Amino acid sequence: MKVFNSIFKKEKSVIGMIHLKALPGTPKYNHDVNHIIDTALKEVQIYLKAGIDAIAIENMHDIPYTKKKVGHEISSVMTIVGHEVKKMSGLPCGIQILAAANKASVAVAKAAGLDFIRAEGFVFGHLADEGFIDSDAAGLLRYRKMISAEDIAIFTDIKKKHSSHAVTSDVDIIETAIAAEYFLSDGVIITGSGTGRESKAEEIEAVRYACKIPVMVGSGITIDNIGRYLPISDALIVGSHFKKGGHWANELDYERTARFMEAANNLRENI
Repeated sequence: MKVFNSIFKKEKSVIGMIHLKALPGTPKYNHDVNHIIDTALKEVQIYLKAGIDAIAIENMHDIPYTKKKVGHEISSVMTIVGHEVKKMSGLPCGIQILAAANKASVAVAKAAGLDFIRAEGFVFGHLADEGFIDSDAAGLLRYRKMISAEDIAIFTDIKKKHSSHAVTSDVDIIETAIAAEYFLSDGVIITGSGTGRESKAEEIEAVRYACKIPVMVGSGITIDNIGRYLPISDALIVGSHFKKGGHWANELDYERTARFMEAANNLRENI
């Protein structure tokens, strides 16, 4: 918890997602890097006005995602955006590069001055729509050490959404979390089966009981269920609910975000 608490000054922080517009070289890229940067910074302003606690950026529009590795055209733009988001916001900031490009995420975080990454495939393998994602804890932590980036926390998905876990069906989420803790994860992230889908509260509570590292909820959080999830988690990662109509691909909605943060603040005062 020491690393976690050094990043997030507010207890039970809410992390708002910035889903970057499609980056260079990807099928939906519109040939305007400045637009990507400007859009991200406009969302920072909205988040600041709404009172968000932390921010994470992600290349969500880069569909279809590559597996494990991305080109320099992706990591270079994400470094610029990450640096500018951190500079403007002054908040704890993190990054995820899809799909499972965890080493690239650490490199970008180091260069941009970010605080954490979200990593998938840290322990145990799983079958994603990009193909088989093998575990990479050993290589990832050694890479972090090699580039002197140990101040960057690695928060790791377990039993990740949008994935089949049939091969590891005999290893439940508690055993998976214990393995992630043993392999030096800085915190685990629990999700539902897909983007915007609720996690299972009983799994969150069981993992928190079994592990000493932070447990975060990474999908399906809304203003209607925050009262159920905030008390049993160490942080919430919210993307879809903050967008217009509650859909991840839409524009960030200030009113939805501000109402959510008001509810979060009220809950935190009474926990």
